[in-house]
Amino acid sequence: MTAIYRLGIDAGGTFTDFILAERGKGVSLFKSPSTPEDGTQAIRAGLAQIADALGRPASEVVANADLCINGTTVALNALIERQGAKVGLLCTEGHEDSLEIRLGHKEDGYRYDPEYPPAHMLVPRYLRRPIGGRMLADGSERQPLDEEAIRDAVALFKREGVDAVAISFLWSVANTDHEQRALAIVRELMPDTFVCCGSEVYPQVREYTRTSTTVVNAYLSPVMQRYVSRIDALFEELGARQPVQYFQSNGGLALGKVMREKAVAAINSGPASAPQAGLYMAGPLGVDNVITVDMGGTSFDITLTRGGQTNYSKDVDFLRQRIGVPMIQVETLGAGGGSIAHLNEQGMLQVGPRSAGASPGPVCYGKGGREPTVTDANLVLGYLDPEAVLGGTVRLDREAAVAAIRERIAEPLGISVERAAFGICTLVNLNMVNGIRRVSVEQGYDPRDFTLIGAGGAAGMHLVRLAEEIGVRQVLVPKVASGLCAFGQIISNVQHERLTSLVLPLDDDPEHRARVNRRLAELRDEGVAELRRDGFEDNAIVCRYRFEIRYRGQIHECTVESERGEFDEAGWRALRDAFHARHEALYSYCEPDSEVELVNLECSVIGEVEPPTMPTLEARGGELEAALLGRRDMLFDGEGEPVPTPVYDGEALDPRHEVTGPAVIQEATTNIVLPPGWKATLSSTASYVLSPIDG
Repeated sequence: MTAIYRLGIDAGGTFTDFILAERGKGVSLFKSPSTPEDGTQAIRAGLAQIADALGRPASEVVANADLCINGTTVALNALIERQGAKVGLLCTEGHEDSLEIRLGHKEDGYRYDPEYPPAHMLVPRYLRRPIGGRMLADGSERQPLDEEAIRDAVALFKREGVDAVAISFLWSVANTDHEQRALAIVRELMPDTFVCCGSEVYPQVREYTRTSTTVVNAYLSPVMQRYVSRIDALFEELGARQPVQYFQSNGGLALGKVMREKAVAAINSGPASAPQAGLYMAGPLGVDNVITVDMGGTSFDITLTRGGQTNYSKDVDFLRQRIGVPMIQVETLGAGGGSIAHLNEQGMLQVGPRSAGASPGPVCYGKGGREPTVTDANLVLGYLDPEAVLGGTVRLDREAAVAAIRERIAEPLGISVERAAFGICTLVNLNMVNGIRRVSVEQGYDPRDFTLIGAGGAAGMHLVRLAEEIGVRQVLVPKVASGLCAFGQIISNVQHERLTSLVLPLDDDPEHRARVNRRLAELRDEGVAELRRDGFEDNAIVCRYRFEIRYRGQIHECTVESERGEFDEAGWRALRDAFHARHEALYSYCEPDSEVELVNLECSVIGEVEPPTMPTLEARGGELEAALLGRRDMLFDGEGEPVPTPVYDGEALDPRHEVTGPAVIQEATTNIVLPPGWKATLSSTASYVLSPIDG
């Protein structure tokens, strides 16, 4: 960090978070209500808060920032709300229905449900146009491209007001000539329309995945183009000396020109920065295995990082659309502070996935909510201060929360209000634990080997219970937890993905090894050249590789990660051994004597950005009692009774203080609940370290 400031902006569905790093002075957190209709309004409001706090114009802050970084849910929301562009598809004749056939697949949990509705098609059937012409798997042309069919399709697209065109032909990854010619024709005839092709968006095998990914990209890119243009114009108006960087789903930064053309890379832009922040917070403790959880008002996002490397997912169904490009693996649940508690048809207590959201919100907000939520339960249990004023405007109404839980949960079940509230929190905790297990145990990782890191305003009240369930013995809650994703942005690097398919045996044939080395060099050189154009020197560029490998005859591959971009004979054997080990970790067995086959290669090319230097907290010499705000009754056991529990002011705690449970630590934007048997200390790097008292 060479300039005075670095600014991270995380535009969520309800609030837009701002993290400002000031050289030599740490970071500050600001929040502004999001404005989905025009994201620049929320950014202007947040910059106004920053200007007031610093006593200098927003233009001066922006002009003196080395990086202004934007993470956004614009693409995600457009996909959720079906507000993307009107898309036309050019596909190989006979493959017009692959999007609806979906490989005959139904999502897990619905496979045998005949009533489960079909997925929404982003391209209606009449706009999926068959194009004659055929490439074979070896890259040879079997049938020439029917250019007249392309022109006829374009004429239809014009009549129907199509905003974007996706092109996906069979075996375009083996020979791109047909797709490139079709791309040129469409751009000539529809110069103002967004066009993309599968061999550029997702250049790997699997026709359905490539077609779906390309369609999603075409559906979202016009939306992102408008958004990026407004954001870039705003910061240019404010005097930014560097172009705005945007956060991608792969955990890295990219310029607006990338996001305009590849909006599919922005779908998970918001939560994808959490793992980097989690690693940063855990680094001073010598920890590089972290599970980061972000609990906000409506959702609970989970990511896993092992050995400093975050799990990626690809070729997965996201909102029922198949996405092939690599994304930080984020498990998202409908489990937030606004998750609604209710009795189902069998009269059993259920929490979520419905949410009260920001409007009307929990009952205790007094905005018209009538159904009890997790936030209401936390208030009844005493974990939240009944005198608190959220966001400077929302005063909590404990009596309303009590009445709602009594009427809708406690009395129908014949239990006390406190026990009903404890049951609500217990159920939402179990839902979150199941999500954590999906990214850990089901991926071959033991959660007991990880540190749990909390993000989001609501996480601190649930983390210890989650840790107890999964066996984790160390929990971190940063002081900036409610803006952790924005913090992750300001410490992240620029990153580009290069993908290709190369199907060949991982045997002892030196020519096979040489082909892999040549292809890796091509991917690396493409990415490095792009980063050089962005101004990075070679000593700031790092490459990491992923290999998708399977036993011959298998349908699915295992991903093996490596920093090796060139293989000698020993390295080649080590790659095979790493695949066997990964297969055994995932499926509890391996077959060392079976033939092994490489399918896909991926190269992440990373331009390293110098992170801001963070000051350390110094002990001020005060006693722990000076931080005590008072006591209030809290319930920590569904079968027990509320107990008077100390409440501490986080701003008054010193790094040397140790708080033992039961207790609550109150921060400006989050509360940390310590049940009996746990303790917390504040580290010099501004994170609370929670652990069992018995060590």
